[in-house]
Amino acid sequence: MSSIEKIVEQALQDGYLTPAMEAEVGRICDTASELSIEEYMALDRLMGSLLTGEVVAVPRKQFINVMEELVLTEAIARVAEIEASSDCTLDLGDVAAYALNRLPPLYATTEEGATYQREKARDELSALIAEQVKDAIANSLNRPDFFPERQTLKRSNGEPGLFGQMNDLLKDYAHKFELQANAA
Repeated sequence: MSSIEKIVEQALQDGYLTPAMEAEVGRICDTASELSIEEYMALDRLMGSLLTGEVVAVPRKQFINVMEELVLTEAIARVAEIEASSDCTLDLGDVAAYALNRLPPLYATTEEGATYQREKARDELSALIAEQVKDAIANSLNRPDFFPERQTLKRSNGEPGLFGQMNDLLKDYAHKFELQANAA
């Protein structure tokens, strides 16, 4: 049984097609020179199940971690200050990940919940967020470059430095803004 068939069977059993399952099916279809009859039949069965509601495609994000946007806002400001006043370059993703790993998550599923979490964090956690970002930057500045060949999880769109990283982050977190701006 191929991977596509296994994924479809799992989706039918669970009643859900997760983003990871969807990505794997896409990867297989993109890289295979040709699919077998069984694979086409499995894909057809999956499509039918999605159309009837027997299988539900789980949206890529049903929730957000408000802490991510708060840490990114703080990290962008601090990294920009450092890069403007020195010749060093910091990886915004490294700084944010380091700080996020030391802070509590603040998940929300609605705009109201996100607003509540933001206000709560500003009232109770702003000093801790600033401290963790400061520690993350210090860690990044003091870390030797012993793995220069390491690759980031998401490749930049070609723009170097902070602006390229900010552009990538904005694409991930502010996609609704672009849609609203284009609709206006």
